[in-house]
Amino acid sequence: MADEVDVVVIGLGPGGEDAAGRLAEAGLSVAAVESRLVGGECPYYACVPTKIMVRAAGLLTEGGRVPGMAGDATVRPDWAPVATRIRDEATDSWDDKVAADRLTGKGVRLLRGEGRITGPSEVTVNGQVLRAHRGIVLNTGTSPTAPPIDGLADTPYWTNREAVQATETPESLIVLGGGVVGAEMAQVFSRFDGRVTVVEAADRLLLNEEPESGALLREVFEREGIGVRTGVNVTAVTYENGEFTLRLNGDADQDLSADRLLVATGRRPNLRGLGLAHVGLDENARQISVDGHMRAAEGVWAIGDITGMGQFTHVSMYQAAIAVRDILGEEGAPASYRAVPRVTFTDPEIASVGLTEAQARDQNLPVRVGTARLPESSRGFIHKVGNDGFIKLVENTEWGTLVGATAVGPSGGEILGFLSVAVHTETPTAALREMIYAYPTFHRAIEAALADLAGTGGSGNGG
Repeated sequence: MADEVDVVVIGLGPGGEDAAGRLAEAGLSVAAVESRLVGGECPYYACVPTKIMVRAAGLLTEGGRVPGMAGDATVRPDWAPVATRIRDEATDSWDDKVAADRLTGKGVRLLRGEGRITGPSEVTVNGQVLRAHRGIVLNTGTSPTAPPIDGLADTPYWTNREAVQATETPESLIVLGGGVVGAEMAQVFSRFDGRVTVVEAADRLLLNEEPESGALLREVFEREGIGVRTGVNVTAVTYENGEFTLRLNGDADQDLSADRLLVATGRRPNLRGLGLAHVGLDENARQISVDGHMRAAEGVWAIGDITGMGQFTHVSMYQAAIAVRDILGEEGAPASYRAVPRVTFTDPEIASVGLTEAQARDQNLPVRVGTARLPESSRGFIHKVGNDGFIKLVENTEWGTLVGATAVGPSGGEILGFLSVAVHTETPTAALREMIYAYPTFHRAIEAALADLAGTGGSGNGG
């Protein structure tokens, strides 16, 4: 006999966990299914532990910037406290008891195992059938994936999951992939005295960001001693005597070798075997299409990475709130993605919101851009070292509003908050020019970028 519940949530990443808890607190009977860790990738293998790594690496670099600025300092890298903090403070040794107890404490029934849709409003877990009267919420997330390179699958390469569990840093490391994960990890391990090379098939780092962002990051990386190889293809990987060797472009003369290989080339949605066909959805889809209320099919809602709207915890949480409202029959605005913020936590931080210039032009929008360089700003002058960065604004000239913006520099992710509000609320750029910007701050460079945008003779120095 089937167990009767109101809602079944399959997958307990940040959005799924939040949705299950909210629905239970609203008085519904909720069964939540998870085959890995309650909380998903973010708290155990991604957002939280990687930013602990970034913070530690940043402290080392800041210490090294003391000479010539504030006296003398000697910095000696030690990975042990980083590994300890990740294990003890962030992940509880990759044990989700705290998260699971938090969820069940809200009245959610937690089931461990693979959940599969076996019929309309029906989910089976370990042979147990659950019938959901209100519906099913899918939040199965993504997993690291590796490209089909000859020999790669037979080697003990790292993904982000192995990297955050490292108890010591490699003397040498090749990072395959120059996206967000690859860039962050490359800089972290380099700052802990590793010899690091980034290999990227595209012609630049951070392909989804403004070209200026990737160009500046490459400049910073090479200044710090990180090798960057772009526009190359890895044709084979071997592992012998504790060493990885990558063949580039089929040419032995271009071989790269290192103690460790981190594969950071993307992620695949966890949709295989989910039983989507039972609710009329494509079993082979790369993502699940949803409407503005997160509805994927009759009685089915989908949230998080699998919707294709951005692999970000904040997007998953945003979608969870919308799905919960819809399930409970509450009023609320449908989803809007015109101002999705994203941050790459390198040094400098690379933060952006909305459309890049190229994306805006691809949509045939009438575009105008304005920029300001942080080193030329007053705060950049004061900061002196570690002041790389810029502000770039993308305006729709017909609407007179920003459709995208990028903030690169110290605390770029914090500066982005202002720009995200501007894009989200469609604030006229004329109104932004009339604001008072605190002096001397990094965010004051927005004023200079607005002047450049208007062609009013702004110096680009941020005041």
